[in-house]
Amino acid sequence: MAELADACVSEAHGVTRGGSSPLVSTIFTLGLQPGLQAINFPIEKKLRQQDPEFVRGTFAAIASRYDLANHLLSGGMDFLWRARVAKIVQGWNAKRILDLATGSGDLALTMQKKCPEMHIVAADFCLPMLAKALEKGMLDVVHADAMQLPFKDGMFDGVTVAFGLRNMKSWSGALREMARVIKPGGHLLILDFSLPAPGLMRSFYRFYLHRILPVIAGLVTGDKGAYDYLGESIEQFPHGEAMAQMIDENNFQHACAQALTLGIVSIYTATRRTA
Repeated sequence: MAELADACVSEAHGVTRGGSSPLVSTIFTLGLQPGLQAINFPIEKKLRQQDPEFVRGTFAAIASRYDLANHLLSGGMDFLWRARVAKIVQGWNAKRILDLATGSGDLALTMQKKCPEMHIVAADFCLPMLAKALEKGMLDVVHADAMQLPFKDGMFDGVTVAFGLRNMKSWSGALREMARVIKPGGHLLILDFSLPAPGLMRSFYRFYLHRILPVIAGLVTGDKGAYDYLGESIEQFPHGEAMAQMIDENNFQHACAQALTLGIVSIYTATRRTA
């Protein structure tokens, strides 16, 4: 516990809530350690979902209804997707896992329940979303930007990211930063939206994304605009072999893609390069 606490930016920036451990329920600001230089990653494309302030503001606005919207818009399939991820992570036999872009903590909590022996750290750069994770019982919560994580090299046995990489400023830059905090030979798992194979299902899915989903989401969250960008972000995000190749090009190896629910979402797994 002390080792991980030392690895975080925990000086004047930290705010500890509850418990005696300096790590438990700790939220950090986005300040940098003294002397740490900012890293500027290139943006692959000028997409709205890769604008950090847009993403932060969007999720802050819908934090209170985010979980309900997810359950309704996925038809409850999100529970099955998270259960599948937790089963894969259980097979890693890992000690310490970072759940990045944790949002309201649903995946981190699912993994914690499935793998009680693992130490799960949940990180996100949107404070209102992290507040929801704390309310739901997530203990180790860190306020951090995925583009510059406040952890030592190789601190984690694995990293999970559910529906978060797509919204990061630089996909390749974020992958390299994930690789930095994973031990050589450690694991990466990404769960995100993808597109079904060309055909009737893809056509229907695209109609749902662009015409139906924003309307339902607006009724649930009271903010239709928060979901207007979602269809565009999914269309632009690499999936399948293209995403597996991107992962392998950024300090990982053996990346593979597994499509779920007729290709609506995909799970990508890989291991951190050892050399």
